Amino acid sequence: MIYAVWVPLLLPLLAAPAARRLGDALAPRVAAWLLAGSAVALAACSTAALALLAATGALRLPPVAALGHLVLPVVGDRVTVPAACGAAVLLACVAGAVLRTYRRRVVLTARARRAAAAGATGGDLTVLDDDGPDAYALPGRPGRIVVTTGMLRALDPAEREVLLAHERAHLAGRHHHFLTALALACACHPALLLLRAPLAYALERWADESAAAAVGDRRVAARAIGRAALAARPTAARPHVALSATTGPVPRRVAALLTPSASRAPKTLALTLAACLGLSAACALEAAHDFHGSIEIAQGADHR
Repeated sequence: MIYAVWVPLLLPLLAAPAARRLGDALAPRVAAWLLAGSAVALAACSTAALALLAATGALRLPPVAALGHLVLPVVGDRVTVPAACGAAVLLACVAGAVLRTYRRRVVLTARARRAAAAGATGGDLTVLDDDGPDAYALPGRPGRIVVTTGMLRALDPAEREVLLAHERAHLAGRHHHFLTALALACACHPALLLLRAPLAYALERWADESAAAAVGDRRVAARAIGRAALAARPTAARPHVALSATTGPVPRRVAALLTPSASRAPKTLALTLAACLGLSAACALEAAHDFHGSIEIAQGADHR
């Protein structure tokens, strides 16, 4: 266990750059699933490793060992007390960061929905009487597309259709769940912060492609996104889970719409990421199996 348990804590340092580069080479929808899924898997394995280290240290305490009828010399003899204490502290920090991240997103979303309630509503569209051009998809039940009168005046009818189709794609694809999953994963392991910008870009590109397909004209879609981004002047802070067509590297997105290229995953990067994910999961399972075996040995020794 002493060797296997450290691997899931170190592999995100290699896997995150590989996932970032691989995501750039894939179609937006595939890239979004790859980035979010890899982050969640790596975060789960690293958190499990911390929990196993902390639990092994806890079992060396006489009161805890007595509850399980364990023989202390057998349990945890390959994990030092300082390492177990450090893991316990880090695990507590991870738990606190996850709770703070989730609470902040819930609070900010609720605040934004209260602010949007002041606008004129029709169907899934909420129009705010605000001269500052802005538009974004606001998740919830039901999801809302929030747009200001300033943004509506800045675009022509065809461009407005693209903008609304873009924001509807965010809601239909539940893209806020991807952002929430990554934010919680980043709270578990800071190396995963490297995936935040690539995931945001992939989600915007996913919505760009959906909007272009909805209006049937990629050039109009590119023009609409470019003009909306140039006009955007948000007067209020958006919640972290709100997605907008005016954010991210807009010139790069516009270029991708005008000159689409076939996606092809580099085999080396794909194999590297797959190896990292597989090894991280395998080592976490091996450490858990070793931990369980140590407990069984200790309980058996106590019964002899």
